[in-house]
Amino acid sequence: TKKKKKAGMELVLPKEYGYVALVLVFYCFLNFWMAAKVGRARKRFNVPYPTLYALESENKEAKLFNCVQRGHQNSLEMMPIFFMLMMLGGFRHPCTCAVLGALYTVTRFFYFKGYSTGDPQNRLTIGKYGFLALLGLMVSTISFGVSLLL
Repeated sequence: TKKKKKAGMELVLPKEYGYVALVLVFYCFLNFWMAAKVGRARKRFNVPYPTLYALESENKEAKLFNCVQRGHQNSLEMMPIFFMLMMLGGFRHPCTCAVLGALYTVTRFFYFKGYSTGDPQNRLTIGKYGFLALLGLMVSTISFGVSLLL
């Protein structure tokens, strides 16, 4: 018997979309590593759960802990945007998005490492280039959206 096709669009993922998936998992490992660094900083600087940020009036090492925490927190705040742009843009431009996603992930590592020094300006040395990768992912996602409309 013949199967009836439903009206609408059938999405077929390109083989190269696998690179997008792998970069997203790579970012997850980076996130786990950052979380572990925050956990170690909690012990080192005596900042118990559920305290999100240490108070300088209560802890002389508050700034150091807060910089580690903030580096991870900022990465968590940006993660949904990064994942969404990777997944959508990657439908049309999987290789481009995989390269941009890998670049973003590497810059996030340096962003976190720089922030963790206790000087927030150090996060921007290499970390600032992650925004160029996000811009490229936005362009890829716009291209995907426009291609659906045309």
